[in-house]
Amino acid sequence: MKKAFAIVLVALLAMTALMASGASEEAATVSTDGSTSMEKVILSLAEQYMADNPGVNITYNPTGSGTGITAALEGRCDIGLSSRALKDSEKESGLTETVVAYDGIAIIVNADNPVTDLSIEQIAGLFSGAITNWSEVGGADAPVVPVGREAGSGTRSGFEEIVGVVDSCKYSQELTSTGAVITAVSQNPGAIGYASLASNLDSVKMVTVGGIEASEATVKSGEYAIQRPFVFATKTDTALSEAAQNFFDYCVSPEAAEIITAAGAVSIH
Repeated sequence: MKKAFAIVLVALLAMTALMASGASEEAATVSTDGSTSMEKVILSLAEQYMADNPGVNITYNPTGSGTGITAALEGRCDIGLSSRALKDSEKESGLTETVVAYDGIAIIVNADNPVTDLSIEQIAGLFSGAITNWSEVGGADAPVVPVGREAGSGTRSGFEEIVGVVDSCKYSQELTSTGAVITAVSQNPGAIGYASLASNLDSVKMVTVGGIEASEATVKSGEYAIQRPFVFATKTDTALSEAAQNFFDYCVSPEAAEIITAAGAVSIH
């Protein structure tokens, strides 16, 4: 339902912009596909760009980073969205990565969980099964319920690589969107998960990592350990359409910095 809502929202924004301009010609379309963690950022950028450029229709398909990268490579979208750096194999296959912003990966627990701070080592233990009860890290006598994203998710890949738990996580649930992870953690007192700092985290509690809070300032300074890039993936040897190139240029320009920050991510500028 969330995917359908995102697509409908972008379509409605485009239609509104076209009606306001009285445009009679068909709009130029720019298609983006990929990371659900980048949803708030890409929708905010698209909304502002379409308001400023009524003849352009920007679409967003929230399929996950892996799918977005493949879509870009296969020419099924103009811009693939990835919440992790591209692998060398993906670059060698014909893709170029452009960092648009940076994002902290927040470690989230249920709002009623008394734990407020965890080390990287403790987080690794909680997700790998080395730590199975919250009492082992200063919490209640209750089982740990690790919740994460599905294979192919940029958020999962970034989290597991940074924390050092690639292929060793023992998830109780593997969910297909950042929003679903947040909901699952909010509903289970023993749950722990991870989510983009750019997401709406009002229903859960962020723990500090090694005493450092996830914030724009600590991500930009590098103090917060669990962070990753938000990336545009495009075909290396194929030029973007004029409309897609103009939108691309706008997103990486200083002009877009304020919008990216308001969407909860950290601008490259």
